[in-house]
Amino acid sequence: MKVYAVIDTNVIVSAMLTKKASSATTKVFEAFQRRDIRMLYNEDILAEYRDVLLRPKFHFPSESVQALLDFIEVEGIPSFRVESNEHFPDPKDVVFYEVALSKEDAYLVTGNKKHFPKKPIVVTPAEMMEILDKQ
Repeated sequence: MKVYAVIDTNVIVSAMLTKKASSATTKVFEAFQRRDIRMLYNEDILAEYRDVLLRPKFHFPSESVQALLDFIEVEGIPSFRVESNEHFPDPKDVVFYEVALSKEDAYLVTGNKKHFPKKPIVVTPAEMMEILDKQ
């Protein structure tokens, strides 16, 4: 059984920066690469990934960033936004939540749960790995 999820930018950045193979962010990233997680995305999410991952402070090679974006487009599922009336401290986070709402039983994986509504679909990377382990 596949798990569907939107993966917040902070999870991807953390996975790409960490040296620890055992970190939950790395495990989520690897689960997506193994196709255990089917990533939901839209153009706004891809644009955010691109903008953040290409920031000079991260030193990610542009070829690696483009390869990741290409992989997401090929292996992920293009999705739409389902309007939410929830409050968000950062309006840029709304798209991640609203795309997660587009597929029944999908999750939003984030390292910043406090930025999102307190809903069961909003999970940390560690919680996502627990969900996958139960599959």
